[in-house]
Amino acid sequence: MNKTYYNKLVRDSIPEIIKNKGSQFEIQEMSDEEYRGALREKLLEEAKEVFEAESDNLVTELADLYEVIDALMEFYDIDRNLVLKQQNIRKIERGGFTKRIKLIWTNS
Repeated sequence: MNKTYYNKLVRDSIPEIIKNKGSQFEIQEMSDEEYRGALREKLLEEAKEVFEAESDNLVTELADLYEVIDALMEFYDIDRNLVLKQQNIRKIERGGFTKRIKLIWTNS
């Protein structure tokens, strides 16, 4: 029997799903330090999946990205309203992305 190695953070129900398919697996609980790093890696993984998603799968991939963001905020004890407030401040100070502006160059 061939083993496929993942060594990455997965959703809480994945072991049960694998078990219900009749497959064997090995899991371990991560330390805080490992979990912090794994969440950041998962954030990049999910952002890449959003980037690569076809239009019909974009909502699902965005939902996965939000799930990781929520987990990060919970781990760091960051209130969602604080993030939304900061988002609004950044939008007021620097604008949003609705004007579709592409910066070509600047004289620095």
